Formats: sequence, C-alpha cells, structure tokens
Amino acid sequence: MSRHDPRSGFEVPVVDISAYTGSGGAEERAEVARRMDKACETVGFVQIVGHRVPEGVLAGLAAAVDSFFALPLAVKKAYRVEGNRGYSPPKSESLSLSLGLESASRMNDFFEAFNVGTEARSFPELALSEEDYGLNVWPEIAGFRGRVEAYFEHAARVARTLTTVFADALDLPGDYFESLTDHSIDVLRMNNYALPEGTVTLDGELTGMGEHTDFGLVTVLWADQVAGLQVLGRDGDWHDVAPIDNALLINLGDLTARLTNDRWMSTLHRVKPPIVEGTIQRRRSVAFFHDGNVDATIATLPSHLDADGGLAYEPILVRDHVHAKLAGSRQGKANTAAVREAARVLAAGARVTS
Repeated sequence: MSRHDPRSGFEVPVVDISAYTGSGGAEERAEVARRMDKACETVGFVQIVGHRVPEGVLAGLAAAVDSFFALPLAVKKAYRVEGNRGYSPPKSESLSLSLGLESASRMNDFFEAFNVGTEARSFPELALSEEDYGLNVWPEIAGFRGRVEAYFEHAARVARTLTTVFADALDLPGDYFESLTDHSIDVLRMNNYALPEGTVTLDGELTGMGEHTDFGLVTVLWADQVAGLQVLGRDGDWHDVAPIDNALLINLGDLTARLTNDRWMSTLHRVKPPIVEGTIQRRRSVAFFHDGNVDATIATLPSHLDADGGLAYEPILVRDHVHAKLAGSRQGKANTAAVREAARVLAAGARVTS
C-alpha cells in the first residue's frame, strides 16, 4: 500500500509498524524492515500506521497548538528566546539557507513556530551544555504543557522504534542506534501556516517553508490533511504529500543519509501553502526531530562505503552539523557544508522562492 500521485506515479509508501509496537514475531518484523528499507531507498518519506499514539493524545496536541497560535502576536513574541527553543515569528527564518541556497529576500519563510525539546539537565549524569540543547519556555496556557509533553513522549517512543526498524533493515545490531541517541537532541516544532489577513502579500510565489532537508536521524510528523507539503522526487519534480487517515509521516534526516552514503534518502521538501480566492488555507504541523547525541560522530557504515561510487561522507560531529544548519535557517548564514543537498535542488531546477 502506498500514497499515490496519479499524475506522476510518485508514491509515498505506507508501512504498518505494528510488528514493532505490538507483539510481532521475527518473520513479521523482517517484512516490516524489508519494506522500510525499500521506502528509505526510493523515497525517503514514509506513511506509518500502527504507531499506537492514542487519538486522545493527538487531539490534545492539536488543541495545544491552536491555543498558542491564537494568542496575539505581541504575546507570542514574549516567548522568543535565543537558540532553537521558544517562538519564531513569521519571516524570521529561511530554511533554504540551511542548504547554502541564497534567496532573493532572506528570512522570508512565513510560517510561525514554537519549539520545545530535551534539555541538557534532562541528563544529570552527563556533563552537557545547555548551549547545545536549549532551555524550554512554556506559555501560560492552561493544559498546554501537559498536552505537549504527552505527545512528546509518544513521538520519542515512535522515533526510537523506527531506529530499531532501521537497525534491522541495515543488518545492524538491534541496539546500534542507542549509542548515538541515548542523550539525543530531540526537538518538537509546532508550525502554523495560517496568518492573520494583511500579514503577507499574496502577489507572486509565496514560501511557507523553503526547500530543506532535516538535520538529524529521523523526523516524525503530525500534520493536517491539507495540501502544502511537497517533496522532491527522483524525477526532479515536486509532489504534494498529505497524511492518510491515522498515519504519521516520517522522513529521514541528513545524518541517516550520511550513515548509508545516500543509499537512504534525506529527501528535500518544502511547504507551498494553497491559496484559495486570495486566502491562505489553514495548515498546522508538528515535527519531532530525533537528531542524535550532540557528541556523537556520524560516519558512513562500512557496508555502504561504495554506495555512491566509493565517495563517502567525511565523519562529522552531530554538534557541528546541527549548528551549521541552524546558523543557516535561523541566523541567515548560508551553510556552505551542505554541498550534496544544495546540488539536488539546483540540479532539479527547483526555484528558490523569495
């Protein structure tokens, strides 16, 4: 089963991970791992069902997102802090710069976001710095923190389940990813694409969120069933993707692509919000980024050294990779290290929107 675009033949595979979240046997898990391997190699995006995130938790998350973004802009800006936490107002970021791609008008992505995540003090036994993680700020909204933390816990469980599937798919020891993720930088980003009337100009082409790849190992995405998310296929075209009923979208990040020497794809994606009669249709999404340990070194797996004509990635520290990507998207500094990712945008003839 897959999510099919009849116009192009583009498909986002659907994988049921119940064998890993329930009591599946070795044969059932092997089939899930096989299907995941194929999806990661051909698309890099997957619709997962069988994740066992309760409907009540998802409903609570949606209510929390609504309650925050309904606040007046001045109130939301009070939660703007340094680092990858708190509130990001519209046009304060440009995701294409995380690839080193210059846009005609910088910091022009018109989504707004609110971030929370793990903190260094979440791991008191380790000498970690909050500069690598960030301190959370919580809005004074009844029920907000509890609802968000409830979903965060489930999203983290799903992400770790997926890395177990990945280990099996790559014929690695079942606990391979534990040493890379036992104090992972995990960030939950709540995005809102519906802005009050008059805050954007509807002339020309708009950028909801610019072309980018995700930074880490795997992203777990809850989103409205509304058009807007587009992924770059191997055919060089952008394809619309929306979650099917009861599914979460997942996609691989740069670090997993590095592990597999690009056999598994860190797929480029963007958000191009639909405009109906001059009005931007509302779209919400919540992304859980499972980025890996700040002090872990990611090197191409020995089994994949020849996966790209023998050209392997240089080993990289997670801290250095994440800092370079964030400096692009949030500080306006083009990331000159994202050579392969940027080349895919340019080779496909993708337009960097302004």
